[in-house]
This record gives sequence, C-alpha cells and structure tokens, in this order.
Amino acid sequence: MAEIVRWEPFRELISLREAMDRLFEESFVRPFGWIAPAGTESFAIDMYETDDEIVVKAAIPGVKPEDIDVSLSGDVLTIKGEVKEGKEIREENYIRRERRYGTFCRSVSLPVQVDVDKAKAEYENGILTLTLPKAEAVKPKVIKVKAKK
Repeated sequence: MAEIVRWEPFRELISLREAMDRLFEESFVRPFGWIAPAGTESFAIDMYETDDEIVVKAAIPGVKPEDIDVSLSGDVLTIKGEVKEGKEIREENYIRRERRYGTFCRSVSLPVQVDVDKAKAEYENGILTLTLPKAEAVKPKVIKVKAKK
C-alpha cells in the first residue's frame, strides 16, 4: 500500500538554501576547492579537552618529524611544515598526480591557557599528537563547603 507523505514546502527551501550557501562558499571563500595556492595547504585536526590538558591530533602523512614546526603565541597554536617530493619525474610522464608537495600551515585558537614548558609532541603513523597541559590558573579548583554550627 502506498504511503501518503505530508508536503512541507520549507523542507525543500532549506535544502535549496544549503545548496546556495555551498555554492557561494566554494566560489568565493574557497574558489579553488582543495587546490589551494602554494603556502596555504591545510590538514585535518581534532582537538579535545580533558580536566588537565588540551590534546590536538593533526593528520600530516608523508612528513618527517624534523620538517614540522609547532609554535604557540598567546592562545594561538600554529603547526607548519613542508612535504618534500622524493624524486623528480617529468610532468609529461604523469598519468595522475594528486599528492601535494610544498609547505603547509594551520593555526587554531586554544580554548584555555596552557603551560608551554610541559607540552609534549609525538609523531606516529602520520598523526602528530600534541599534549598541552592546562595552566594552573585555569584548572578547576574544588572548594569544600563547611556547615557552620
């Protein structure tokens, strides 16, 4: 038996609006899509917070640890580096070339102040993991309430 579905005109309008937003974003905000100009390559990151630290994981495959620079200025964390091409192959011999070479940079604001002196950075299997301990001033403090007799 056929099911009757109530028509909601705003459902199509919202999807049209989302499509227009996507069109403008791809045309003006990111006009070249994933093909960004040199020096502006980006990469995916995950950032989460525990009681004592901020953890940032960045996917940077194909990069040697010595080619990655991590800096912290105020509350802005910056990760930058360079992916170097292994050997030279003439352009006309390529059938498909999708891997990117060159510099990359990504800056993100941290939600709280961190203690830079105790920060740790580890790189394994293309994932850079930064462990940034929170500054003592921003860690939650527990104040016990005593009943007055």
